[in-house]
Amino acid sequence: MTIRIVRSVKRSPLVELTTQYLVHCRARGLMPKSLKQYHYSIDAVFLPWCEEQGITGIGQLDQRQLDAFTVMLHDHRTAAGQPLSRSSIRTYIRPVGLMLNWAKRAGEEVIAKPQMPRRERQPRDVLSREEVDLLEAAMPSERDKLIIRIFADCGLRLNELTQLNADDIIKVYGKHWLRVLGKRDRPRDVPIPVELLHRLERHIAKRPKDRISEAIFLAYRGTRLGEHLALTSGGVYQVVKEAVARAGITKRVYPHLLRHSWMTELLRNGLSADQISPIAGASPAVISECYAHLTRDDGHDAMLRALSSRVRR
Repeated sequence: MTIRIVRSVKRSPLVELTTQYLVHCRARGLMPKSLKQYHYSIDAVFLPWCEEQGITGIGQLDQRQLDAFTVMLHDHRTAAGQPLSRSSIRTYIRPVGLMLNWAKRAGEEVIAKPQMPRRERQPRDVLSREEVDLLEAAMPSERDKLIIRIFADCGLRLNELTQLNADDIIKVYGKHWLRVLGKRDRPRDVPIPVELLHRLERHIAKRPKDRISEAIFLAYRGTRLGEHLALTSGGVYQVVKEAVARAGITKRVYPHLLRHSWMTELLRNGLSADQISPIAGASPAVISECYAHLTRDDGHDAMLRALSSRVRR
């Protein structure tokens, strides 16, 4: 679903300022998907609305005006007559808030900030460790078993896994890591269990000799010349999809759910968001907001433990 107010905007001082901000975002190396969303939210939604309201400078954006922009988004209806979800409204408002923060740091007179709707708290399912074991056991090849296990035990993102090369295994003083290239091409080191490491090294040693990629995970089918290429993100997605079908799991399972289940397992076992952050390549705030959730059973068990400890005292 998209929302568009008008197609053209005059070059007001506000337009010039937002143009500079979007250039700043590109210079920072913002991910293409995020950059596209920022451009759309600001150029096609926020600025046209400002033009309709006669707002040409950042100093006119007081709390009343920004609240009116948020209300406009709440009142908008899709082609199907449905209101925008809270998450969609947040998607349009967040780039505006970030732009205003940037402008304030640059010395502009920013007198208000947009109010973000609360997130819609929908329960997100996770995989148990037993279900992860079922997924791995369901796949006949070691390559596919390793893909499932690395997602589940190292919490990699989809594109991070496809970019893994043999020389990304790091060994320092008896500790073992995967050197992962994360968002914005930021490297980080992710611990890998020693048994999984040994399996991975055996897999690497058995890769086809006619490969033209040093990726750890290669496609089974070679090119017309018989050369083996790196497994694509689509290929990895199909591995997970096939594992789900073979294991008979009825949940909707996808690569990022394995990462989410990994983070949830770490949180349940006492790691803090600050401890997980450098390993996961996500900020503590994002982890706390998106991953630090409890299932119904978690809440049940935690409450009974607390009550039983009071009784014993």
